[in-house]
Amino acid sequence: MVHYKLSYFPIRGAGEIARQILAFAGQEFEDNRIPKEEWPAIKPTTPFGQLPLLEVDGKVLAQSHAISRYLARQFGINGKCPWEEAQVNSVADQFKDYLNEVRPYFMAKMGFSDGDVEALAKDVFLPGFTKHYGFFANFLKSSGSGYLVGDSLTWVDLLVAQHTADLLAANASLLDAYPQFKAHQEKVHSNANIKKWLETRPVTPF
Repeated sequence: MVHYKLSYFPIRGAGEIARQILAFAGQEFEDNRIPKEEWPAIKPTTPFGQLPLLEVDGKVLAQSHAISRYLARQFGINGKCPWEEAQVNSVADQFKDYLNEVRPYFMAKMGFSDGDVEALAKDVFLPGFTKHYGFFANFLKSSGSGYLVGDSLTWVDLLVAQHTADLLAANASLLDAYPQFKAHQEKVHSNANIKKWLETRPVTPF
């Protein structure tokens, strides 16, 4: 039996979607959550000095999207054909652009950097959120299935649905202009294996 080990910090962050793909597949895996104080000693041993890392029978893969793409292909949620897979990757790459754009707001909000949180919310987060969720809304509309690409769940649905859930937990009215994403999040998180994971995973602030 293949042994999967996913190493990340004890938060959701960039490691969560890989965990959810494995949970969706019903695949047992070692959920290795590295305490902050142990990270400096581990960091030099990693390919790029960062987490997450996926180990598959001892072979190491770095970078969160590379890990998610690999696992999604292994477990059949990367799109049903090469074109769908490319579309999934396109949305995922755009989502990364979105996170980079709004990063100053979230870093300040979580206390990892200085900044006026209210000003950053108005000037950085809301414009970025509106622009990119508008892009993603076009994919939902085009698919007509309730999923972002094609007619079945893909890993990019997990990616966006988790972020939507986090946004709603912080501000329940934020997505009032995008009710389709509330429905999307509910649809994705109603999957039995995902629902079980969400109910039993360690509780973390982010």
